[in-house]
Amino acid sequence: MKDCPHTAALTHPEPPPLSDTCLECLALGSHPVQLRKCLACGRVSCCDSSPHQHATQHFKETGHPVMRSFEPDEQWRWCYVDGSIV
Repeated sequence: MKDCPHTAALTHPEPPPLSDTCLECLALGSHPVQLRKCLACGRVSCCDSSPHQHATQHFKETGHPVMRSFEPDEQWRWCYVDGSIV
């Protein structure tokens, strides 16, 4: 794990999830492989192993840098800016 200046800017407690799945995948009739939650706004999106990579797309559109796994029993976080687990 790496020290990341972007985690210091996160709100505490973290925002609640805006949904329980990737709504973009649902609208496309696609199945998300793994879910990620944006720690800036709570948006739930699919990971880069999914066909549409909506979590990365969300970062590119919003600049929200840090997300965490939204899978049960996983707490790791990823910073898109630093390109590492934080």
